[in-house]
Amino acid sequence: MTLHAELRVTRPDFSLDVDLTIEPGEVVALLGPNGAGKTTALRALAGLTAGSSISHNGSTWDGLPAEQRPIGVVFQDYLLFAHMSALDNVAFGLRARGTRKADANAAALRWLTQVGLAEFAKARPRTLSGGQAQRVALARALATSPELLLLDEPLAALDAGTRLRVRSELGKHLRDYPGHTLLVTHDPLDAMVLADRLVILEHGRVVQQGTPREVVRQPHTDYVAHLVGLNFYRGAADGTEVRLDDGGTLTIASPADGLVHVVFPPSAVSLYTEKPSGSPRNTWPAVVSGIEQHAHTTRVDLTGTPSVLADITTATVAELRLQPGDLLWVSLKATEIHTYPR
Repeated sequence: MTLHAELRVTRPDFSLDVDLTIEPGEVVALLGPNGAGKTTALRALAGLTAGSSISHNGSTWDGLPAEQRPIGVVFQDYLLFAHMSALDNVAFGLRARGTRKADANAAALRWLTQVGLAEFAKARPRTLSGGQAQRVALARALATSPELLLLDEPLAALDAGTRLRVRSELGKHLRDYPGHTLLVTHDPLDAMVLADRLVILEHGRVVQQGTPREVVRQPHTDYVAHLVGLNFYRGAADGTEVRLDDGGTLTIASPADGLVHVVFPPSAVSLYTEKPSGSPRNTWPAVVSGIEQHAHTTRVDLTGTPSVLADITTATVAELRLQPGDLLWVSLKATEIHTYPR
């Protein structure tokens, strides 16, 4: 059955107003900038903050304290009990719900086996690696058969090498979990890899939602465009010309009409020290305002009309001898530009 949640939290300087639905077996990722309301939403769902109305399978969780909600939580720092073994940590939730010790320990061992940690059953948290601790925390959350699994930045505490492996393992366990999962994260890669659907929050409101593919192809806000690494503008289209709200005009390959969003990848931008010959339709001067290494390329931030991000190779940086303050010419093919209604 679909889980429905209405989250309404009001504070003097912030308000959260979010409606969420999660299908059985679905992983929904909640993303947004700092202060968007992600943690507040998670705490409201968990019953740690007042302001949630949750219905599932004909029943409501309204008014239930956190310990009585059928919810499992994996926190960013895992919060394993340092004085307990991995087995006791996983059995804890079952024991708290009245399960006999022998039965709880047997169930905990099954879960540790499922996450590949049976041999660490007697280990204390301080002796575990970050990836192992994350899997113990996941086993503890799933041991009570929760209807809703909340993951609060579950990979944030891991180093880059461990993160890649544990992300893959986590994805496998989430695919096997039949309940409803909400993943709170600031990392777009975690969301794209693990989630079936993305919900983007800004200022306590949902500004966009959809599958990862839908969100990547058509961002609706500057934050989402930055998240997926696209140049993003708003403008008014008239045929093959788009006049941008913040200044400048772009020529597009496919005619459009009315208010549109305009996107293109930084890799589509070419840079020259002199105006390119042949008079390409999308060519304009811009000043280098920033240069930084970005993945396997170099990202150049250019101020112009419009301002733009360009991804170029390190060899191109050396060839152009780029420095902040340099005046360059930007070139962009019309076929690289994607527009859609706003």
